[in-house]
Amino acid sequence: MKIIKRSGAEAVFDITKIIVAVGKANKVVGDEHKLTNAQIQTIAANVEQQCTRMGRAVSVEEIQDMVEDQIMDQKAFEVARKYITYRYVQNLKRQSNTTDERILTLIECNNEEVKQENANKNPTVNSVQRDYMAGEVSKDLTDRLLLPAEIVQAHKEGIIHFHDADYFAQHMHNCDLVNLEDMLQNGTVISGTYIEKPHSFSTACNIATQIIAQVASNQYGGQSISLTHLAPFVDVSRKKIAAEVEDEMKGLDVSAERKKAIVERRLRAEINRGVQTIQYQVVTLMTTNGQAPFITVFMYLNEAGDDERLRADLTMVIG
Repeated sequence: MKIIKRSGAEAVFDITKIIVAVGKANKVVGDEHKLTNAQIQTIAANVEQQCTRMGRAVSVEEIQDMVEDQIMDQKAFEVARKYITYRYVQNLKRQSNTTDERILTLIECNNEEVKQENANKNPTVNSVQRDYMAGEVSKDLTDRLLLPAEIVQAHKEGIIHFHDADYFAQHMHNCDLVNLEDMLQNGTVISGTYIEKPHSFSTACNIATQIIAQVASNQYGGQSISLTHLAPFVDVSRKKIAAEVEDEMKGLDVSAERKKAIVERRLRAEINRGVQTIQYQVVTLMTTNGQAPFITVFMYLNEAGDDERLRADLTMVIG
């Protein structure tokens, strides 16, 4: 049977720790209030049975609550008071520094709580560990300073789940709809460098993936883009390729239809490369928080409106 320590790491249930803890409280009460060894053994055994019946890993706090109840069932009220006081004092000590042990378990890759929090992150990767370490500091600040005490308590008791506490201390966006149209048509700034409007579809796709990576590194949650914002660059490439073909065919007896076919073939090849760039980049990119971007791609033809050329180009991109 497993338990979950305060650090989030799993450990094997050890009944002797309950016996020792109750024994310490028992030692500091008067003889008339003391539990017998048999009563202490009964308390420990009953707690063990309760944990087994729950059928899951039980937290230390849950076990301590069970111990308190069992001591009270034995009518050992003085022992219960000493045990509760000891818990309270130890909790105050932990509040003065709540992050050290949790961070150490992250480095050792045995913090089960954070492993289960986000299955998309590999806790053995350095960037993930650094993100988790920063997250532990954020959780500590959130619990002690930023959230109302009743919210923190409800979260600890499992009544609610306060999600993304590891990012709550920072003012970050959550789940963005990326305005690719503005950034591609008017240029954008990435890492302090101005990126001008792209001059081809493939370049637009490259810039789009860089934007996706930057957004993912500066927010938590997912993001959405629309392929409609890339479609105008199909015609940019078409005109560029047509100019190249005209230059190549200068002086040759090549019909306009043949030239158009060559342009469209090269254009489709560029579209395939551009879309493939987005696919490969998104699944292989690793952002500063150690995970691939969560991204939703909208492919909606009606966004092209009544522009037949744009609609046809968007169809090629989607197809």
